[in-house]
Amino acid sequence: MHTKNLSIIAYLTIIGWGFSYLKFGKEKNNELLKYHLRQSLGVMTVSCLFGILIWIIAVFSPTIAILFSWIGILLFILLVLGIINALNETQRPVPIIGKFFENKFFFIS
Repeated sequence: MHTKNLSIIAYLTIIGWGFSYLKFGKEKNNELLKYHLRQSLGVMTVSCLFGILIWIIAVFSPTIAILFSWIGILLFILLVLGIINALNETQRPVPIIGKFFENKFFFIS
């Protein structure tokens, strides 16, 4: 499978990320795929942590949780921007949080 397609699939779901990671084993030298695997895992990690935080806040103050839940839309937009970067085959970080995950997740190397 073409690395561009694997880069896009990595952003879709955690299952898509796993599929791309398993296929990555056959294409270890591809920097584009490595980059997008890191970026997508970073955005998904932040999304999960934020979801847990919203759930905890909702227990104590549902009104504030509703206000914070709008940030979920921002996280979705970040995923879409990552997909656009993968479509263009560029190694640009996802805005806001992408720089943080450029050199993380050392198991992807």
